[in-house]
Amino acid sequence: MGKNFVLLPIVAVVILIQLLTAWTGSAYYLTQLTMSAYYSLLIVGLCVLMGYAGQISLGHAGFFAIGGYLSAALTTRNLIPYADNLAVRLMSSLGCLQAGKDVYGDPLLVVTPWVACIIAILAALLIAFLLGIPVLKLKGHYLAMATLGFGIIIYRIVLASAYFGEADGISGVPGFLLAPGLLVSGDKAYRVPNYYIAWTVLLLAMLLLRHLIDSRVGRALRAIHGSPEAADAMGVDTARFKLQTFMLSAVFSALAGVLLTHYNGGIGPSEASVMKSVRYVAIVAVGGMANIWGALVMGMVLNFLSLRGFFGSYDDAVFGLILIGIMLFAPEGILSLQFGRIWRSIPLFRRKTAAAKEV
Repeated sequence: MGKNFVLLPIVAVVILIQLLTAWTGSAYYLTQLTMSAYYSLLIVGLCVLMGYAGQISLGHAGFFAIGGYLSAALTTRNLIPYADNLAVRLMSSLGCLQAGKDVYGDPLLVVTPWVACIIAILAALLIAFLLGIPVLKLKGHYLAMATLGFGIIIYRIVLASAYFGEADGISGVPGFLLAPGLLVSGDKAYRVPNYYIAWTVLLLAMLLLRHLIDSRVGRALRAIHGSPEAADAMGVDTARFKLQTFMLSAVFSALAGVLLTHYNGGIGPSEASVMKSVRYVAIVAVGGMANIWGALVMGMVLNFLSLRGFFGSYDDAVFGLILIGIMLFAPEGILSLQFGRIWRSIPLFRRKTAAAKEV
């Protein structure tokens, strides 16, 4: 029960923010807050991978793109020309397709959002499994380079593939009807419900991760992060735990991609870019490698500022500088920042301190 009560202050803050935006007439902020919540879903999953399993990934924008692009393509590509295909007929008989009309009034037959979401997540899970088996045998910068290569491959595929819209991406993605009355859509009329939907998904993910971290699996992950060799000697199956954590974080990324794509009504190649992956790693580092609450807070703050255009055209440069600064002055995260250590790390101040001690 204690883990559940930890969420209550966050729930109170979420409700308070919504009430304040309604009272001040600034409900438009909820759009960026909703988007930030979906990005934070990816970030907390990456935090567990980096902070507990000790695996650095520069390819999670790729998993985000896999989820978003597959769901977008499946829910917008017309299957009427393939109506006689056995697979299409089978999906139709199982209720996996829905009919409608496109913007020009022509008949349309597409995969339902729920089925598209499941397919996208399963695809990300399978790719993470196939990628993780060889890649997670690497360590340090070798692992980072391997996942970076994966991210670049995904970026080039979506950028060059006509099926995925090439440089234009995919637009006209329909809303995602989760349940009667719960539609994931960027329409202004659904702004407040979507804010709560995003936060409900995010907080459920946080609850799941808290239970995971405090479980036997979490203790095994902490042991792996501390020393994989020692964990192996104690009987921990390090390869299996690393792979499973990698797959779990990939699922979180793909789900975030699906929901944000349906919320935005489209997705573009920039979501799969290398700088997106660098940004996610920077946010995890700022919040604390092994601090999912810190990752959540900093994910919301930094993504919100970025989406509001606070950093302007220097957006990517700011996140690069943040990553460098955190690695130099607060490798454990900004929430555990010790300002005395920062001053002592400055050469001039260090010399003065040494001279004072000699006196």
